[in-house]
Amino acid sequence: MMAAALDARIDALLPQTQCTRCGFAGCLPYAQAIARGEAPINRCPPGGEETIRALAGLLGVPPAPLDPACGTEGPPRVALIDELRCIGCARCLAPCPVDAIIGTARYVHTVIAERCTGCELCLPPCPVDCIALVPAPFARLDPVANRSRHQAHQQRLERETRSRAAAIETQKAALRADLSGAA
Repeated sequence: MMAAALDARIDALLPQTQCTRCGFAGCLPYAQAIARGEAPINRCPPGGEETIRALAGLLGVPPAPLDPACGTEGPPRVALIDELRCIGCARCLAPCPVDAIIGTARYVHTVIAERCTGCELCLPPCPVDCIALVPAPFARLDPVANRSRHQAHQQRLERETRSRAAAIETQKAALRADLSGAA
């Protein structure tokens, strides 16, 4: 099987929470590492035993118990921001891999529960601990929707990076023109 095809098949079995608890930067990098034989199949707490069994079946290897160093399996959870305690610092926005948190600096933020993957990445940067994980309003994660939202998030970041780079180049050109005109 071609490596890219195997990557995609493994990635399709992962829950797409992009939580990084497996030790990789997201579900696709983890899938790629599994495909290369560089990572075990038991490092995905959100996917838990079901995902481990599916990966074992795909790869023809025996299932292994979830690696406790990665966390524990549990029901889906979503972030909830205590809006009375939120100071609007916006530190929770950037780490969200699916843009499920809305708000802007100096204003209260909120989580769109239906979009939240429960990745927990918004918890550490919050300086006032106003974010908690609560039971999700749904019984299962939707990997297809999660992947789509993550891809949209990545595309938005790439657009913003290109836009910033273009603005910097425009400023540099203006400065060069000013300097050459002053000479």
